[in-house]
Amino acid sequence: MLLYYNVLLLLQIVLLSAVSGHIIGLSTRPLGRQLFKSRHVVTESGEFEGGVLVNEDGIIEAVLKKESVDLMLQSESGFLEIVDGGDWALMPGGVDSHVHVNEPGRTSWEGYVTATQAAAAGGVTTIIDMPLNSIPPTTSLENLKIKASIAREEVFVDVGFWGGVVPGNGPELQAMVQAGVVGFKCFLINSGVSEFPYVTADDLDEAFGYLNGTGTVLAFHAEVQVDNESAECEGPSCPDPVLYETYLATRPDVMELEAVSLIASHLHKTDVHVHVVHVSSAGVVPILEEAREERIKNGYSGWRGGVTGETCHHYLTLSSDQIPPGHTEFKCAPPIRNNTNKQKLWEYIRDGRLDLVTSDHSPSVAELKEADFLQAWGGVSSVQFDLSLFWTEAKARGHTLSTLTHYLSAGPARLCGLQEKKGAIRPGLDADLIFFDPNASFIVTPEIIRYKNKISPYMNRVLTGKVMQTYVRGQLVYSDDELVGGPKGSLLLNDEK
Repeated sequence: MLLYYNVLLLLQIVLLSAVSGHIIGLSTRPLGRQLFKSRHVVTESGEFEGGVLVNEDGIIEAVLKKESVDLMLQSESGFLEIVDGGDWALMPGGVDSHVHVNEPGRTSWEGYVTATQAAAAGGVTTIIDMPLNSIPPTTSLENLKIKASIAREEVFVDVGFWGGVVPGNGPELQAMVQAGVVGFKCFLINSGVSEFPYVTADDLDEAFGYLNGTGTVLAFHAEVQVDNESAECEGPSCPDPVLYETYLATRPDVMELEAVSLIASHLHKTDVHVHVVHVSSAGVVPILEEAREERIKNGYSGWRGGVTGETCHHYLTLSSDQIPPGHTEFKCAPPIRNNTNKQKLWEYIRDGRLDLVTSDHSPSVAELKEADFLQAWGGVSSVQFDLSLFWTEAKARGHTLSTLTHYLSAGPARLCGLQEKKGAIRPGLDADLIFFDPNASFIVTPEIIRYKNKISPYMNRVLTGKVMQTYVRGQLVYSDDELVGGPKGSLLLNDEK
């Protein structure tokens, strides 16, 4: 019997293809238990040579050092699929907690098929869909069901959902919590779409009343309108709207600072975890830290004192002085600021003073990206390039791959309450794994972009670090620059199997 199993194991290895010295499994679904091997297994705490054992259900069974892997290969008497990445880093898949899919209603901007295909190609194994800019927005249980019914058969990676807080929808919030939304998003300023209005201080009080005690998260687009002559300037005497500086002057960082101060002023009324999305101004972080310290002092025991913030790849990669006239693919809100601000954000990354990094993938059709910065749609598309964008900048600053894992996998998973399922290489978690070559480089071109509208501020930029393979719960979904098979993702809702 032992000889029989060893022959089976040998046959399985023979059926694997050698690519540049890497032995890669041909099957797209697990046939049984799997052993993923690498000379560089990456966790938040470090790197080591070893492997990850995955059970028949696509769950991590064990994380093994090299000695244990060798022993297992010598003694294993059952069927075991060996997936050997060689020198490629074996890492947890990315979790992007800030993605605008836009389906239904604005599917010409983006849809679940193209968004999740792009994610898979970029090593992102879980995305969390924002409640706008779809029509209808995810502001009621019924609207959530509409989104889920459309997405269910279309997703190539796992998809979770944010709910939305808008004026008057307080009675819907608890039902959405029970359905499994990861949290809620609101705006303190015009969102850009009429079906998702911003909330006032009174609206916030009402929302917190419904959300207190639920253990959920309320995420803020943290800008408020301030008196600003540049924002209201019209006529021939105004600055040229084709220049980025004209747009930047309409959204000064004081809009962020005042918004975060407003959020902090409400914390004594609630036990809800508050989160600030897409921090562009470095001045936001000290305000968040002060609010966190006050909350902890008052007895709050949750993660990071229930006060967190994220920044985005465009704020860590780009600076305002790089943006050419008329190139509105760089436009987003809050805006990309100067190089000094960018370097300060990287200092906060180094010191652990920010909590996660996301794409804020917010696409649109090309027609909305006209040359006028004041009229063009604001949004940067980048979910396909999350890991490579971060690694390009992080590697140049001396960071390790563990830093990438911390900010792009573990942090977003923890924010969304998925830390016992996603975001790390640890027994009991989903085997959402990637092989990543940290030394490879590639050029961003329209031909390789998989999201729907091939617009990018990173076009023709050389990025360092390339995703070689992507697995969702042990199932191969992307390899050798190609998607493998059909949709294999699941929806992260409580009524989903």
